[in-house]
Parts: sequence; C-alpha cells; structure tokens
Amino acid sequence: MKVEELYQEIILDHYRAKHHSGLRDPYEAEVHHVNPSCGDEVTLRVHLDGDTVSDVSYEGVGCSISQASTSVMSDLVIGHSYQHGLGLHQEFLTLMQSKGEIEPDEDRLEDGIAFAGVAKFPARVKCALLGWSAFKDAVIQAQGSTN
Repeated sequence: MKVEELYQEIILDHYRAKHHSGLRDPYEAEVHHVNPSCGDEVTLRVHLDGDTVSDVSYEGVGCSISQASTSVMSDLVIGHSYQHGLGLHQEFLTLMQSKGEIEPDEDRLEDGIAFAGVAKFPARVKCALLGWSAFKDAVIQAQGSTN
C-alpha cells in the first residue's frame, strides 16, 4: 500500500467514525464556523479544566476532509493543555500552507499527517483547517470567559 493510499484510508476512517462528534455539556465556549467557498460547517464546543482541554465536541456537515480533520484535531488536543493544542494548530496551519513541501512531524500530529497531501490542493486547505480554526477561536473565547 502506498503512503497516499494509507493517508486516504486514515481520512476516510475518521470521516466514517468521527471521534468526539455530538455536542456535549459542559463547555466554556461554543463557536460556529463556515467555509464560504464550499459550505462546510462546524459548531464546536470546548470544555477547559484549568489549562487542560477536558473535552472538544462538535457537529458538522461537509466533505470528508473537513469532518475527518476535526475528528483528528479533537483526538490530539483532548487531555492536553490548551497551549499545547494551540501549538498543534500552528503546526497544522504551517503544514497546510506548505503546498506539500514540508514533512510533518508524525510524533506531534499523529493522524494529522494524513492531510499532508491536501496541502497540494489550495481549494481544500480551508476544508482541512475548518475545525482547527474553530478550536482556536473557542479556546480564545473560553480563556476570555474565565478571566
């Protein structure tokens, strides 16, 4: 199996069985993001316990890339500090803006490396970033509500 086929399978697995899907309580922040270029949408909630991301829950509609990327993101940030999650957001953003020119760090991004090929298709980059951008905004909002 080629690496591209493996990556495609990871994306499809996360799309078929979305991790942490379904809006849950409690939460400190809820955001709604829309990709105007294709109509993908996500409503995302973040629950923080101090600096730790205790839960990320979401509902979304859209392509396999946007849905799978949100699933992967939630796996990567839950149980870690929100600062860690924001750092991963920046790494994923850099990967998506690389046009496929950089090698992702598998130890940090885990299943997120499956989206490396998406970076070669500018029209799909916004799909992959939708959930990540929602997470970043929700964390900023949650931090504002706790100060």
